[in-house]
Amino acid sequence: MFTNQRFDNWSLKPSTISGLEKLGWEKATPVQRDTIPTALQGNDVIGQARTGSGKTGAFSIPIIEACSPTGNLQALVLAPTRELANQVSEEMNSIQGDNGLKIITVYGGTDLEKQARQLTDGVDIIVGTPGRVMDMTKREYIDMSAPTIFCLDEADRMLDMGFFPDITWVIERMTARSQTLLFSATFPQEILDAAYEFMDEPEFVLTNTEELDIPPIKMYSVNVGRANKLWALSRLLSNTTDDDQIIVFCNTKRMVDLSVQKLTKAGTQVSGLHGDLSQNQRERILDSFKSGDTKTIIATDVAARGIDVDGITLVVNYDVPDDMDSFIHRIGRTGRIGREGQAWSLVSKNDTGQLSRIIATYGLDIEQIGVPNLPTGVDKDIIAYKDDFMESADVFGFVPIRLTLDEQIDLSSRVIANWLAEKMRCDELAIGDIKFEPDAIVVNIHSSKVSLALKALQKYELNGTKVSAEV
Repeated sequence: MFTNQRFDNWSLKPSTISGLEKLGWEKATPVQRDTIPTALQGNDVIGQARTGSGKTGAFSIPIIEACSPTGNLQALVLAPTRELANQVSEEMNSIQGDNGLKIITVYGGTDLEKQARQLTDGVDIIVGTPGRVMDMTKREYIDMSAPTIFCLDEADRMLDMGFFPDITWVIERMTARSQTLLFSATFPQEILDAAYEFMDEPEFVLTNTEELDIPPIKMYSVNVGRANKLWALSRLLSNTTDDDQIIVFCNTKRMVDLSVQKLTKAGTQVSGLHGDLSQNQRERILDSFKSGDTKTIIATDVAARGIDVDGITLVVNYDVPDDMDSFIHRIGRTGRIGREGQAWSLVSKNDTGQLSRIIATYGLDIEQIGVPNLPTGVDKDIIAYKDDFMESADVFGFVPIRLTLDEQIDLSSRVIANWLAEKMRCDELAIGDIKFEPDAIVVNIHSSKVSLALKALQKYELNGTKVSAEV
């Protein structure tokens, strides 16, 4: 994760060195090592950087070094979300030490007049979201002809969220711009085309992605049906301590809400985070998570993009993501800056193929294990285990049940089907193919009737013979 390059070996301001020391930063990450020297020279830079790579420091240090506490706008940083803008601003303030730069965040969903007053009182660096920066510029609270440095953070996410027209609008008004820094996890052609249009012979910093993006954490997968994923999650949460912080990722807002509702009802304190929440709600939840008051957040990928907390110890993929890059973004939330962490994936039958593709693409070492036992002193699950036979079902929903008999019997499949339908008191359509093997009979039962079939087979004898059954 770290290189041998020490921050104090660069010619940085004493205030910056002091700020870095207070953060506990001694050596640069790969993206910092490769970006900072060329950016300090005033060159345009395109950097490949994902969550947890130290990218905020990679652009913050050169910007802070180039700015002075004059109260005049010198640099603009654009981020895709309010949460990320706040985190970038906080980190820049920590890095600058006692340099005295006035760094202001400008974003939507909050009091415009309050932000306007802050800008009127003087500002050296603005960190903001595209829409609100445009709005404040149109209202003449921001003079876009002033700043000389422009930084675009998470360009690919900006593209996904439809912000590029806004960004182009901002860039066209930055007439004094002399340096541009662009950071992106991936490089779609649209980003490369835009970069060449508004950057001057940029230096590419493409750090080895396999080494950079995958944190040195322990990764596990658990094969569990969808009906029991919440049970498995509750087991994982029951094995954490008060010092742990956890993010659980779901693919949909509805699954976030359902998980939060059921876990809260069971007495577990969790908070949900997704795009349908208001800005104020999201900010309250994130502040509570950062302060440690909230231990567990259940979130969608888009909502979690703004979470940048170094102390996260456990990431759980409740759903395996459809997008492979999202998997790396998720597990990158833990094991930050050399810390220990774990990433667990709850894998249903439908998830197996996607997880295999992710493992093959990134060369991941994911250990397949079972659901953890309850911790010592706990004898009951807060979420009960359910009989779930869909994991064993075929595409038509039929589950093979293997019957072994105490002695050989000579019965046709029709006789066996009729006997089962009678004992189960169900329609014969719930009973599928019956196959005879040398030492067993395999009966296919619809998943909705498997529990009923197992009870009937345990209770009744078949043609006077005791039957043992297993899925």
